[in-house]
Amino acid sequence: MTDSLYAAKPWLGLLNEAQKAPISPPDSLVHAFRAVAAEHPERAALAYFDGRLSYREVDELSDSVAGYLAARGLERGDRVAILLQNSPHFVLALLGAWKAGAIVVPVNPMYKSGEVTHVLRDGEVTALICSDRAWESYLRETVAAVAESGSPVSIVLTGCELDFQTRNDARVLTFERLPQAEDADDLVAVARQGNPAPEGRDFGPSDIALISYTSGTSGAPKGATNTHGNIMSNAERQRTGLRLPEAPVYFAMAPLFHITGMVCELGACLNSAGLLVLAYRFESGVVLDAFAEHRPAYTVGPSTAFMALAAHPAVTPDHFSSFVNISSGGAPLPPALVEKFRADFGPYIRNGYGLTECTAPCASVPQDLEAPVDPVSGTLAVGAPGPNTVVRIVDDQGEEVPFGEQGEILVRGPQVVPGYWRRPDATAETFPDGELRTGDIGFMDPQGWLYVVDRKKDMINASGFKVWPREVEDVLYTHPAVREAAVVGVPDGYRGETVKAYISLRPGAETDPDEFAVYCKERLAAYKYPRQVEILPDLPKTASGKILRRELRSRSHDSE
Repeated sequence: MTDSLYAAKPWLGLLNEAQKAPISPPDSLVHAFRAVAAEHPERAALAYFDGRLSYREVDELSDSVAGYLAARGLERGDRVAILLQNSPHFVLALLGAWKAGAIVVPVNPMYKSGEVTHVLRDGEVTALICSDRAWESYLRETVAAVAESGSPVSIVLTGCELDFQTRNDARVLTFERLPQAEDADDLVAVARQGNPAPEGRDFGPSDIALISYTSGTSGAPKGATNTHGNIMSNAERQRTGLRLPEAPVYFAMAPLFHITGMVCELGACLNSAGLLVLAYRFESGVVLDAFAEHRPAYTVGPSTAFMALAAHPAVTPDHFSSFVNISSGGAPLPPALVEKFRADFGPYIRNGYGLTECTAPCASVPQDLEAPVDPVSGTLAVGAPGPNTVVRIVDDQGEEVPFGEQGEILVRGPQVVPGYWRRPDATAETFPDGELRTGDIGFMDPQGWLYVVDRKKDMINASGFKVWPREVEDVLYTHPAVREAAVVGVPDGYRGETVKAYISLRPGAETDPDEFAVYCKERLAAYKYPRQVEILPDLPKTASGKILRRELRSRSHDSE
């Protein structure tokens, strides 16, 4: 690194003294949580609609879950899969599993049986904690099939997310409680048994906390091994760098099973002795009501969530007046959205960048600054790396490119995972010498601002010209009728590939698809503007709010 262009860390000049100061995070989130529970036992830890749980209650309930798991034979290092939405059940399951010495495998509740089967087999999962509805509808059969292949799940706990509240908001809590299954135990009943947590199962910073399954650039999902040290490094940086009030209120907009929600919401909040507000899943009206009721200081979510909030008919600037910091991550943040949101509601949305493999953020916009927009490409900077992080930009041969030139983004730092679960081949390819090859294309300016252009695999080759979808999408977002936009490459007999845009419209907007092509043609080089435009009611998204370009590509290919 001595000859590296990036070794001097020009981004340090963008950080204030608190952001640059050395940190000494606790060994794990359990250590941090127990310290808060001892010092402030009656402080509210979780809010769930009209329900509240104190740090003492969460500590005791998760202790009991840990004791139950240990009594059922779970040993240190065994894997516990958690398939739940944003409710207190998730937090009790997570802390309980960690207190029992387990490695947690967070699973997207939107996964279908085949996707869950891969995770359970690959992670060799011992215990599963899920909703009662998921168990009855498909997980019982999934677990049985996995057992036949030699990877038995021997412990099952189910919960109903109607627990811990009485409001029963029909906008999201649209289900009824099921009778307790004979082949599973009830999570809440177990938590209230008063079981003591097992002793001698504490983790250190280098121990694996999570196996977070991510598709990466291709192939079947791989399990990134986020350590307790990875989690606490980012959680502590957020605590010391955001200047939130004492005992801050965090709103969990990102799902907790996603690395952003896990670290930037749950981890950072509990590490800051704060109150974590949960609302089951994202629904814009429910979220706005929670903002008005709880007055949070911080939240993070994808740009699509802020688009949905801005489009809600009841939204007002007062909904956002309590926030000290609003962050965006997990999906590209168009500059036009940032400016429109500030003009309409007041807050400046701070961009951020990270991957599962770097345990959420490796760059973010410092609290005192605003991200610049690159005058050439129109790309909004994702932020500045942290003081202990080194970001490099390299070409296809692995050689560093000068500031301002595009290449692949590489990351080294305390948040980068040691590798993939039992995949030495993929680990060697993605983490050569411990440095993460992100697969993202970007550049850094001389001041240290990082810009992400696009995913390497999403580049469109139109008649030999490179077209990055982000650049076209950013132009589309400046059109007043556009709510969401995604650009993909589709087969073209003459050009090889051509540019196609998928758009959803703002409420009440009516326009012809050809208008968007003309709009872009006036603002982009001739090879970049979309030759095809299709308007959809909504664009497909992941549970964390990221627009699924691959589904749109498949849709285009299927229509050929």
